[in-house]
Amino acid sequence: VTHREAGAVALSGHVASVPRTGGPSMSVLVLGGYGTVGAHLVRLLRAEGVTAHAAGRDPARADRVVDLRNIAGVDAALDGATIVVNCAGAEDIRLAQACAGRGIVFVDISATSNYVQALEDLDGPVVLGVGLAPGLTTLLAVDALTHRRGPVDIMIGLGSGETHGPAATAWTYQLLGRRFPDADGTSVRNFTGRQRFSMPGDAGYRPFPALRADFADQYRLTREFGVPVRTYLRLDSRLATLGLAALTWVPALQSLAPAHMPGSSDRWVALARAADGSTTAASGRGQSLATAVVAAITVRALIRNPVSAPTWIHQLLELDDIGHDPLAAEIRFDRS
Repeated sequence: VTHREAGAVALSGHVASVPRTGGPSMSVLVLGGYGTVGAHLVRLLRAEGVTAHAAGRDPARADRVVDLRNIAGVDAALDGATIVVNCAGAEDIRLAQACAGRGIVFVDISATSNYVQALEDLDGPVVLGVGLAPGLTTLLAVDALTHRRGPVDIMIGLGSGETHGPAATAWTYQLLGRRFPDADGTSVRNFTGRQRFSMPGDAGYRPFPALRADFADQYRLTREFGVPVRTYLRLDSRLATLGLAALTWVPALQSLAPAHMPGSSDRWVALARAADGSTTAASGRGQSLATAVVAAITVRALIRNPVSAPTWIHQLLELDDIGHDPLAAEIRFDRS
């Protein structure tokens, strides 16, 4: 029994053993389906022969018009959907409940810890941490913990030159000034606690420290593996990273923060560093595209093996599943 299989039984209750195949009966509804991540996901799924519908408020761009601010009106949009992927940035637990209550698998790419923990408590098919961080970072950390001893530090580097959707920018800024519990029980302020990481040579990142940040996978992995797992964030721009470090002490100045941080690169890098200093890393161009790639591979896994209860990405996939998938051909993987 692999770690993936054992973990799926432990948290989800079961992963169905009878595979499904894509076809007319399988339909994926992508909330925020014409946004920065959703548009990539719809395109990737359709190219794989999966029926995918883009959902949103704009009738000119949406296959199904839905306003997520009105949960009562969402129900009709779910008709015929087998899987719903939330790329809209909406963190309303009632949305997941509406899907899970109808047996529709709800897939979320969100990183906000309190919301993810609420999803873990739902009764129904929910898949958590399906993105770049958490998501690919989770798989990197599990791979490191499988082959090395803990603790593990996770680092995510994002290109500040990439055009992100408003939800991604808002998520970063809402961390300013907030605290979260560390693995040792102490309280940590976001964007403090500088830590240096050795980057893959082809990642295109200059050496300077990353900062602690509240990503949800650190809690799940710390509980599961019984060793501290800590997450860090930096941007490709030193100026933008220092800006976050400064603003976290005066969050009242958040209104002065730029909508687009200084930087010209769309390069991202993610890595997990084990206690012996060895690293497992991934890097590429376009954070939004990489998130969509991970989500598309997860959707395909769910079509083959549906779930019935809250499940994390590492209970469906292993790192090699991503690394060997043609959809992830533009992602570079390194072990050192």
